[in-house]
Amino acid sequence: MIDPLSDDVLRKTFDGLGICSCSPNVMAVLRRAQKAAEVSDVTVLIQGETGTGKQLLAQGIHQLDQKRSPFSFVTVHCSTINESLAESELFGHRRGAFSGAVADRKGLFQAAQHGTLFLDDVNDLPAHLQPKLLDVIQRGTVRPVGSDREVGIDVRIIAACNQPLEPMVREGRFRSDLFHRLNVVKLCLPPLRERGADLANLILVLARRHSRLYQPILQIESPLISFLQAKTFRGNVRELENAVQRMLFLKTQGTSLGVADWIAQSVPENAPADTDLLAEAAGAMWQAISSRGIPYAKAFQEIEKRVLQSAISVGGPTRRAVAQMLHTSERTLYYKMRALGVSPSSR
Repeated sequence: MIDPLSDDVLRKTFDGLGICSCSPNVMAVLRRAQKAAEVSDVTVLIQGETGTGKQLLAQGIHQLDQKRSPFSFVTVHCSTINESLAESELFGHRRGAFSGAVADRKGLFQAAQHGTLFLDDVNDLPAHLQPKLLDVIQRGTVRPVGSDREVGIDVRIIAACNQPLEPMVREGRFRSDLFHRLNVVKLCLPPLRERGADLANLILVLARRHSRLYQPILQIESPLISFLQAKTFRGNVRELENAVQRMLFLKTQGTSLGVADWIAQSVPENAPADTDLLAEAAGAMWQAISSRGIPYAKAFQEIEKRVLQSAISVGGPTRRAVAQMLHTSERTLYYKMRALGVSPSSR
């Protein structure tokens, strides 16, 4: 039995895998994941949108599993598996079982013996494989293609789906008995748009992941976090990581990331000179106005204030340098700073 980990220790454990969180909804998932790791034979189903970190969570469960962590963690990408060779890939084959089978070959189930088999995008598993997978889970044996003998296996199954399986079961596109076999422990990873409190630390973790190639980043500026909290991030953490890499690639000085860095990485390389660079910011502000009930005038004032704060924090050692970056005069900058209550100490 694994001793329950404190939230700090649990957070550090998953931080090492790239699952960085202080959000209560994510910490609740991590606590359940640790509990699932205590029971080495229980099947786990991880649900979440594409890019939320389902494979990382599965790896975390495997690493916390004292019985299985010394053995292999094997991934099956159900959405890309070759249907004609799927049985051979999963269950293995004997020499001569089909054209091209020149030697005996162990399948992925046997490769994961005593460890963990991760079925990624199990909602895309071909229909003809679903009853065979169910049989393997129920009986704990596989029969290699071309063999008349069964081989016993001891494998924990962790499956992940990027869409809920219940509607697929109702529509007859996924076997109900297989669903119930997989859905013993269910973990639901929230999308990035529901993890606003994690953005700063998550960006830092992603930046450190690529620190070997780029200059170190020590700080994430608060205006950038406020700006990103209004984004939908359809690609979730994967989308954010790609954007962080682009920011690091384009950055030439400084050890912090701000709104200017985000805007720079989001401009298409072949964009025409008159491209509206503020379209994304305008969309984010509209979301804030419509979904949070912020008055129009107050929203514009707050955006202007945060743009000034961001400019002051990265714009240069003097007010003149900041004004030049904003393409305005020192006098106008001074007036705006006084009117909006922005201090030079925002740097």
